Amino acid sequence: MRTRHSRARIFIGLFVIGLFVAMPYLHAQESAQVIQVHAKRFSFTPSEITLQKGETVKLVLTSDDVTHALVIPELNVKQEMSKGHPVEVTIVADKAGDFRGMCGHFCGTGHGSMLFTVHVKDN
Repeated sequence: MRTRHSRARIFIGLFVIGLFVAMPYLHAQESAQVIQVHAKRFSFTPSEITLQKGETVKLVLTSDDVTHALVIPELNVKQEMSKGHPVEVTIVADKAGDFRGMCGHFCGTGHGSMLFTVHVKDN
């Protein structure tokens, strides 16, 4: 009987510690800025966004016509999107600068002109 109570106390203690460790992460996710980005032959709308270094941003990517992909190598973004199925990508830029993105899924003759830029400002 005593062993069962000890295990329960340990479990509850670990659960409470886990909550304290997870709180900052959960709070950061709740406060993330949300930016809608639409892909359509042969552009992204908006084609440029600006955010602060260290800011958590959730991109909601939607294709308005065919399958596209947003690829921003320096921000580790590589996400495909198909028409009618929005997808989310969370980014936190850890350095300032201008980061170039492009469509990563061939979508027609103007595919090469589908560019996207993330401007990251120092705090």
